[in-house]
Amino acid sequence: MAAGGRGSGRPAKKKSPTKGTGGNKRRSLEGRGATPPAHMRHWHKDKARAERVEREERTGKGASQRSQTRAKRSEDAPEYIGGRNPVLEALRAGVPASAMYVALRIDNDDRVKEAVRLAAERGIALLEVGREKLDRLTEGGIHQGVALQIPPYEYAHPDDLVRIAEEAAEVPLIVALDGVTDPRNLGAIARSATAFGAHGLLVPSRRSAGVTGGAWKTSAGTLATLTVARAANLTSALREYREAGLFVVGLDGEGSVDLEKANLLDGPLVVVVGSEGKGLSRLVAESCDLVVRIPMHAAAESLNAGVAAGIALYEVARHRRR
Repeated sequence: MAAGGRGSGRPAKKKSPTKGTGGNKRRSLEGRGATPPAHMRHWHKDKARAERVEREERTGKGASQRSQTRAKRSEDAPEYIGGRNPVLEALRAGVPASAMYVALRIDNDDRVKEAVRLAAERGIALLEVGREKLDRLTEGGIHQGVALQIPPYEYAHPDDLVRIAEEAAEVPLIVALDGVTDPRNLGAIARSATAFGAHGLLVPSRRSAGVTGGAWKTSAGTLATLTVARAANLTSALREYREAGLFVVGLDGEGSVDLEKANLLDGPLVVVVGSEGKGLSRLVAESCDLVVRIPMHAAAESLNAGVAAGIALYEVARHRRR
């Protein structure tokens, strides 16, 4: 028979008091102390990196060598031009290319058909890929189902630009870029330089736009015929140009002379274009024979570098036709 309790007719036994926790719960609430700093946590993701950096510094491989390695890998990587018109214009202009990517099930309009024909005639590999890969290759740019792979650009030496003018028996005209970091501006300046008879572009190797896919696209193929040189130090290159007999004219909103009144534009010339907003750097401005400005309405604080270069090169061409 069941023991006394509910329904048994006998009173239920009282439960004895439970034993205490002995302070275990109270101690469990005290925590384990402050979290140690990151460098003391062996599992922290930066510890391995810090140890690697320290090891490289001991063996003489510092941050400069790592940055040079990254830059070298970046320069060795191919570039891509996306978009039906840019790809077709690049092929018509003879831009060096190693492969053409075409999206699967693309609608073949006249531009795609001509681009495919030109690529086949030049022996450029034709590859059908999904649109996801095209998105990756063009880094999310508008490609319209086609992209052209071009090898890394081979820059000339600054002296080569003067040699090009001498071989053509023409008065040298070189465009140098100071602080122009947008590849689209470089492409636009290349287009204007080609239109007004410049013999090449000069860009610094650091903190400057290079000949990338964006520059190729904006140049509308003119970079295939215009030489681009790269200088390790822009001020040194400008000084060497001056020693070779070229006048260096800087283009800056703070210039002391209006562009149209400059008297050096019909001689051997280097036109230096500064960045939008900041203009020319101090050292580059000091390396110029003359700093000129484009007169304009006060409501416009500055011009886009590509627009300013186009105006300046037109004025140079006008002076040379006199």
